[in-house]
Amino acid sequence: MTAAAKVATRRILLDVRGVSKSYGGQVGCLDVSFALYPGEVLGIVGESGSGKSTLLACLAGRLAPDTGSIAYDTKERGLVDILSLSEPERRRLARTDWGIVHQNPRDGIRMDVSAGGNIGERPMSIGARHYGKIRAEAHEWLNKVEIDLARTDDKPRTFSGGMQQRLQIARNLVTRPRLVFMDEPTGGLDVSVQAKLLDVLRGLVHELGIAAIIVTHDLAVVRLLADRLMVMQRGRVIEEGLTDQVLDDPHQPYTQLLVSSVLQV
Repeated sequence: MTAAAKVATRRILLDVRGVSKSYGGQVGCLDVSFALYPGEVLGIVGESGSGKSTLLACLAGRLAPDTGSIAYDTKERGLVDILSLSEPERRRLARTDWGIVHQNPRDGIRMDVSAGGNIGERPMSIGARHYGKIRAEAHEWLNKVEIDLARTDDKPRTFSGGMQQRLQIARNLVTRPRLVFMDEPTGGLDVSVQAKLLDVLRGLVHELGIAAIIVTHDLAVVRLLADRLMVMQRGRVIEEGLTDQVLDDPHQPYTQLLVSSVLQV
């Protein structure tokens, strides 16, 4: 079976149609549509102000679009427009089947709760109560993100930025979500720290078969992680396709400028 045929037989995980969001007279994102399949990683790139963060906020249910629909293939009810879900339903989805990795890890972890406690909170929020099993699972995930088990009871405020980001990833993935939203996951980190984080991320995404949407300005991040790429400019998707094809043979002048600016660095 060809790769195209395999995709055709899969159910859509996230179905986005005609999503637009404006702030007064300023366009955040405009008429964005795409489908995401289980296990697929989609990169969204563009300069600051291109609309990628606004789009991600809409997709993750943190911002209501002005028009359009965002349907997610829930385990219980199939494809459901997330905007029609009640607040408790959205919160449960965010705790179980979704993950959100923020650019600043301090927005995604509790700085005064131990590393193990941060990881254990998500399983506990959906009913886990056996302390030994919760702690063992925390240890498993600290190992996965390459944090020394001796730091299990340490507070994240004592961690480096890279360790905090890896802890945030463990906290999000411990419930094995099917979809993870990532907002500039390597932003603000040193190059060597970025490389380690990306290596961990790539391994976990492939190991767990996670679908992910990654918003970034860093083309090296999407080159390494994303199967497919969308390029945004002034709120619109101006180019999309397989990541290597878009980056190696960009058709739009704006995409060509993005790629050439990286090559010149």
